[in-house]
Amino acid sequence: MRYTLVLHYPEMTAAELGPEALAEGMAAFDAYAKALDESGVLVSAEVLAPSAQTRTVSAASGVLVVQDGPFADTKGQLGGTVVIDVPDLDAALAWAEQAPPARYGTVEVRPCATRYVDGAWTGWQHP
Repeated sequence: MRYTLVLHYPEMTAAELGPEALAEGMAAFDAYAKALDESGVLVSAEVLAPSAQTRTVSAASGVLVVQDGPFADTKGQLGGTVVIDVPDLDAALAWAEQAPPARYGTVEVRPCATRYVDGAWTGWQHP
């Protein structure tokens, strides 16, 4: 079953982090991605651009509204996603625990209900 690990962590610039912390963080993410890949569960991993580059789109009020900034007012940022294909929730939780942001942010584990592959939506599973 596919799960998306949604990585939340404090948003800081490289200058705010400092070279040592930046290098340490990059090494931690590299090791985590390699472990996921070598185990055969990694589908994709994405690091998102800073929230200042985010735009939020909504037409919930009946009028299209495009706003600058992240989709939610939070203290941390949605920093990235990792899609894994594992047998069950326990396996997804085990990988989430190993994600670097689990030590200083949060990792949301959410089942993937559907995906778009080769021109079609597949795998719809509604709870």
